Amino acid sequence: QVQLVESGGRLVQPGGSLKLSCATSGFDLDFYAMAWFRQAPGKEREGVSCLSIRDSSVLYVDSVKGRFTISRDSNLNTIYLQMDSLKAEDTAVYYCATNTYPGLGCGTIGLVSKRYTYWGQGTQVTVSS
Repeated sequence: QVQLVESGGRLVQPGGSLKLSCATSGFDLDFYAMAWFRQAPGKEREGVSCLSIRDSSVLYVDSVKGRFTISRDSNLNTIYLQMDSLKAEDTAVYYCATNTYPGLGCGTIGLVSKRYTYWGQGTQVTVSS
């Protein structure tokens, strides 16, 4: 049974940093691309970043390039999203997700939410002074 559990969200001041975690179980991270999405109040869910170990591909939405870093700890079956230089517009519920297409890299699956099958419950990130 695939399970994804996010943690690490909290209130942080603009310009601050935060590291989100997504603990996974029930599948092999080596074969499936993982992604972070976010959804702000009144807005559609937006893809933030993707990581595929299979082909070493990484993808970021333009608004977070240079500020966010996706990574993985294979020993812990956990992926992370390091968020630096946070802005008010980064405020959202952040979700991690994976798919059912083994071997597909981020360049193929992209940051399209309907291509991802399994989702965590989300963690709230609020950037405010």
